[in-house]
Amino acid sequence: MNPRLHSLHPYPFEKLRALLAEAGTPPEGLTPINLSIGEPKHAAPARVGEALCGALQGLSVYPATKGDAALRQAIAQWLAQRYSIPAPDADREVLPVLGSREALFAFTQTVVDPNADALVVCPNPFYQIYEGAALLAGATPYYVNADPARDFGCDWGSVPEDVWKRTQLVFVCSPGNPAGNVMSLDEWRVLFELSDRHGFVIASDECYSEIYFDEGNPPLGGLQAARRLGRDDYANLVAFSSLSKRSNVPGMRSGFVAGDAKLIGQFLLYRTYHGSAMSPVIAAASVAAWTDETHVADNRRQYRAKFEAVVPILQRVLDVRMPQASFYLWVPTPASDTSFARDLYGRTGVTVLPGSFLGREAHGINPGAGRIRIALVAPLAQCVEAAERIAHFVKTSV
Repeated sequence: MNPRLHSLHPYPFEKLRALLAEAGTPPEGLTPINLSIGEPKHAAPARVGEALCGALQGLSVYPATKGDAALRQAIAQWLAQRYSIPAPDADREVLPVLGSREALFAFTQTVVDPNADALVVCPNPFYQIYEGAALLAGATPYYVNADPARDFGCDWGSVPEDVWKRTQLVFVCSPGNPAGNVMSLDEWRVLFELSDRHGFVIASDECYSEIYFDEGNPPLGGLQAARRLGRDDYANLVAFSSLSKRSNVPGMRSGFVAGDAKLIGQFLLYRTYHGSAMSPVIAAASVAAWTDETHVADNRRQYRAKFEAVVPILQRVLDVRMPQASFYLWVPTPASDTSFARDLYGRTGVTVLPGSFLGREAHGINPGAGRIRIALVAPLAQCVEAAERIAHFVKTSV
């Protein structure tokens, strides 16, 4: 067996199941409400289902690893429209993938040289695929703790020079998971300068980019930041996106990578052997999704309604703040995050995720400790009911 498998940590939801088992059964008459996992629950767009059904003939052919040309072109045009940049070269700078999770993992295997004492830098807390991908590629993760003074962004200047010298890959997540923070142009400038100096690759995870609250101020993207700073070739930058959150189709497993043509070319070579080509059926449905913004705006409207209803309820008892984007609340707890989540479930049937399960002990602290992540993915009425239960729990327990 691959000995690196033993270095993997249990997934957060495996830890959560064990924790909730300690809580016992919630009181009878309370319908359980799960706000722990970031799985979209809004209805999938009808046009996507129609395109899927209309493309079933694609089941009879092997898909191309490079992906359908029409899909690559649709993605390039979407990037141009969304980020006000020239359309990337659909042949050289865009590649469809089977969701951002699969691509983040595979891209790490492409980039990392395990014989070079490699480090992979990632934010802390983080999406656990970053860490697992680094470990299985033979690299060592280096964690940059979220800084509350920076709206839970990373202080890249705090990373020692000797760490940067060994760094091969940096993961960024903007809008962030779990805090919903968005990287500024100045943060991008610093990171690009470090990349130029040390030669590392930047993997920009942007799967929450289309869930935001101000229609006139969408989050800045990595490719957009590069263009604004004159980096028209996207040197050492690859952005990752997905339809899962944007279009409520997590079961389709459809996304893309875009950026540095040299990196995309090497990633395509890896994928030729990896066997992860997208079905023509999914490709046709993906074109339907990327070429329509009406359902995306409606998706944001639904999330906005939930935040507007839930945040005032929770603010009665907790220090809750609106995120810049995403569908998460990153909430400090009056007790330890694990005991809070356990007891909340046992008394109310509401499931949230302890923040410490998303982080690692680094530089003397686990920056996720003392917080919970609440995913506002359930229907509006359930989110409101969960918020009322949480507020009552805090009032009567603390």
